[in-house]
Amino acid sequence: MKNKALKGSIFIAVGASSYGMLGTFVKMAYHDGFSTAEVTLSQFGLGFVGLFILTVFRKQGVVPATKTSGIKSIFKLIVAGTSLGLTSIFYYLAVQYITVSVGIVLLMQTVWMGVILEMILHKKAPGLRKMVSVFIILAGTVLATSLLTRSVNINWSGFGWGMMAALSYTATMYSSNHLELHFPPLKRSLYMILGGLIIICLIFHSFINQNFSYRIFLNWGLLLSLFGTILPPLLFTRGMPLIGMGLGAIIASVEIPVSVLMAHILLKEPVSFRQWVGVILILFAVVLMNTKQPKWLMNKIQPMIS
Repeated sequence: MKNKALKGSIFIAVGASSYGMLGTFVKMAYHDGFSTAEVTLSQFGLGFVGLFILTVFRKQGVVPATKTSGIKSIFKLIVAGTSLGLTSIFYYLAVQYITVSVGIVLLMQTVWMGVILEMILHKKAPGLRKMVSVFIILAGTVLATSLLTRSVNINWSGFGWGMMAALSYTATMYSSNHLELHFPPLKRSLYMILGGLIIICLIFHSFINQNFSYRIFLNWGLLLSLFGTILPPLLFTRGMPLIGMGLGAIIASVEIPVSVLMAHILLKEPVSFRQWVGVILILFAVVLMNTKQPKWLMNKIQPMIS
């Protein structure tokens, strides 16, 4: 049991770290003169090809007789996958204007957005622990993005794209956890990546016909597709069943510090002590939201809000 938990934890940590590297790689591709259209299309195009090959050559398991992978189910996954494509577009547009460290913090606003979505869909107020976590995340975001620092000029275009990315990512997370779960995980990832690829082609079709540089596929496309669309789905689908969603979500939050560190080391982006405090607060909130209710903390907080 311990070996399974350790193995699952490693899978999730490596998958999340892969996601955390993306922002830095995209920024480096921008420095090489490539555009958002070229970056996203190469990532999803090569990612779809890679997942398709893996799907074709993987060993077929026993398919449950109760549910089948019909056209309607495939269509639902493809439509849901458009949010994955939009997430990449919005996030990559955001890091054109803001640092990667701020961009990843904005993307992680999906944590509290998910709580609100859950509340709307299930018509049930979130528990005290989730409410406390939301406020901690908001406080951490203010610190990590330096919103209260007068000397820092906030680029509101980048801020807006970052929040749009978080909204899209929230839809992706909901789809991943609730939609057509009877499908094999690899096929679910394949169809959702196809949906993302379709929406990217629709949005950037005019650019593809005119100024598209196919050098992106060799220069950055392989790297982006490997770390953005191939490795994470494979590692998450292997790791989550071994450790569960709660612990998996906690370990997956390693994406935030990895993203900040990668940007600091490779892009020389400055990260202040205040920003690190904000990142730590967000990580703490994720842990709080996905662990059993800590009675000592709740006993202290309850009298304050009642």
